[in-house]
Amino acid sequence: MGVFQLASITIFKRIQENGMTPITNTEELNALCQRLEKAAYITVDTEFLRTSTYYSKLCLIQVADEDGAFAIDPLANGLKLDAFFKLMNECPALKVFHAARQDIEILYQLSGNIPTPIFDTQIGAMVCGFGEQVGYETLVQSICNASLDKSIRFTDWSKRPLSDRQVSYAVSDVTHLRDIYKHLKAELEKTNRSAWLEEEMHILTSNDTYDQPPEDAWLRIKTRTNNRQFLGRLRELGALREREAQKMNQPRNRIIRDEVLLEIAAHPPKVMSDLETVRSLANRYSSGRGGQLIMDALKNAHDMNEEDLPLLPKKNDKYEKAGPVLELLKVLLKQVSKDKKVATKLIATGGDLEALALGRGENLALMRGWRYEIFGKKATDLLNGKIFLSAKGTNILITDNAEN
Repeated sequence: MGVFQLASITIFKRIQENGMTPITNTEELNALCQRLEKAAYITVDTEFLRTSTYYSKLCLIQVADEDGAFAIDPLANGLKLDAFFKLMNECPALKVFHAARQDIEILYQLSGNIPTPIFDTQIGAMVCGFGEQVGYETLVQSICNASLDKSIRFTDWSKRPLSDRQVSYAVSDVTHLRDIYKHLKAELEKTNRSAWLEEEMHILTSNDTYDQPPEDAWLRIKTRTNNRQFLGRLRELGALREREAQKMNQPRNRIIRDEVLLEIAAHPPKVMSDLETVRSLANRYSSGRGGQLIMDALKNAHDMNEEDLPLLPKKNDKYEKAGPVLELLKVLLKQVSKDKKVATKLIATGGDLEALALGRGENLALMRGWRYEIFGKKATDLLNGKIFLSAKGTNILITDNAEN
């Protein structure tokens, strides 16, 4: 056994002896990651804050393998997370999260890479019949027959030192997650549904899921008008705010509130001094550099060709005609979801059903693979009159049409 291995074993024994004390130095973290590299799977969770910043502030990392669970303090002075990021990005062990998107977004923002391979127990639970976007607490209660300490749920994870109770609460998330994962894995294998998760996992591991261009930020702002000049100004202003929020690491609305962007887009100032009359506009954006940025954004929108200006999707005129058919498809989806014990959202979205009702379903996910087998074919048969729906008590019956 080499000197490095002996040193790692000694360090790791010290970690275990410290119990609920978070890892705060790089040497101990390296030893832990060396151990976790050998695991078949690793459960992962994070604690973070995002109340006063644009990017989430990572405050605690919890990890576990079959034999132990550990907390890592990313706020510890001098702690380098390189070994942890390498573990997440290069180690072949399966990384198990619950509702993984926010955790992955934080790790991606810090490391530039997305953990792989991954398993999301929320999605796994949806496939196994636990309902729509099932919460972690529900799974802990139903699978682990345990309860969570709700009194610490809203703790400020950025404050130090953390108490043993806080760390114990945080670490319990990854210990329960082991049992949840094993239960769901067994159920998926039993029902031959493991492959059903592949498409959803691909979405979670795609850079496009986390890379949101500033030019698309305006789509988050609610507006009903479809005036293209107005939307062009709103798009440019939304992109400006997004870039400033990222640069300053502040929430969007702390830079400029939505209603202020809408006001400026609706009534664009002719000169910078006009910005001083806009209510609730921060001083730094009513003059000087900030004001010039707004004026430049408005000029960019003004100089665009008509065809380059954005346009909100128009409400399809055929929707009213498709309405009754859409309602039938919704009933069919709910019944299939109930029969197959799969969350409706995982099978098809409302947009999918609308497209199908309007005869535009050829490229939808529900027309391929397992979704087609359990729902897409039935939906097509319903639209073609090959099956019909009827009620018997509180149940919906799906019956072949003998005339077809």
